[in-house]
Amino acid sequence: MDSYLIYYGLIGIAFLISSLAQLFIRIVYSSNSKILNSRGLTGKDAARMLLDKHGLSNVDVTEVGGFLSDHYDPRKKVVRLSSSNYSEESISAVAVACHECGHAIQDKENYLFLKIRASLVPIVNISSYAGYIAIFLGFLLSIVNLIWIGVLLECAMLVFELVTLPVEFNASRRALNEIKQTNILDASEHKRAKRVLTAAALTYVASVVSTLLQILRLVLMFTRRRN
Repeated sequence: MDSYLIYYGLIGIAFLISSLAQLFIRIVYSSNSKILNSRGLTGKDAARMLLDKHGLSNVDVTEVGGFLSDHYDPRKKVVRLSSSNYSEESISAVAVACHECGHAIQDKENYLFLKIRASLVPIVNISSYAGYIAIFLGFLLSIVNLIWIGVLLECAMLVFELVTLPVEFNASRRALNEIKQTNILDASEHKRAKRVLTAAALTYVASVVSTLLQILRLVLMFTRRRN
């Protein structure tokens, strides 16, 4: 019974950490999305300014649906901003747009961790599914080696998320430096932008912790079954 409490406890903790991180970013983002920046810049305007400043006129800025679905596509060289960040003049919109431009600048400068993360994407897409299939079949057929293979495949996701941390932190640092240097936002607005990007960064930290707990749960289940 104690073992099952541990298993479900780890699941609960992982879920709680992820949920709290998502709730926090929504609260911080939403509060700052209601505050217009003093220069009247939309996310699209801010993104275009930074990209052109760094000689990235070849990188497009487009609108994409969804909530906080903003991202930079290194293959198509495009910064995609969610509808509110694309067209609104809020502090949140500018902060998020500049963060995504930070990824475009990383791409231009061949930032090491960005290249590593890109190379891991196809591996993670396969391993995340294959890992659970291997674990399920391993338990079902009592094949120890297959279970361990499944656990190792799930570890690929952890590696990917660990590599993602410096990529995201660096993009935010670049964004905040650019905002300050180009006076896109004033001093008080810069502080608010920093809160938005810090809250966003915590979601990536939460993902690492959550994945680590999930892997720990799998290992404990396996070792208990083995004993």
